[in-house]
Amino acid sequence: MTENITADVTIDSREATCPGPLMDLIGKVKTLDPGTVVKLQTTERNSTTDVPEWLDEAGHELLEIEELDDHWNIYIEVT
Repeated sequence: MTENITADVTIDSREATCPGPLMDLIGKVKTLDPGTVVKLQTTERNSTTDVPEWLDEAGHELLEIEELDDHWNIYIEVT
């Protein structure tokens, strides 16, 4: 499915330690309009659980978590 997702904004949080990637995402999402698709790049495994938990609380939509050889891409849609 990833090939069908086009990110409007990319947040490169690779090499940031927990909770850095989540904090980067939260800070950026506050500035974005509903419908914006965000790709969060992270090497922090905990982000694959922390981000979806935060999305549930904040009301944004998780589109996909893509695992690559050296990092994850987490796609979300701002609501």
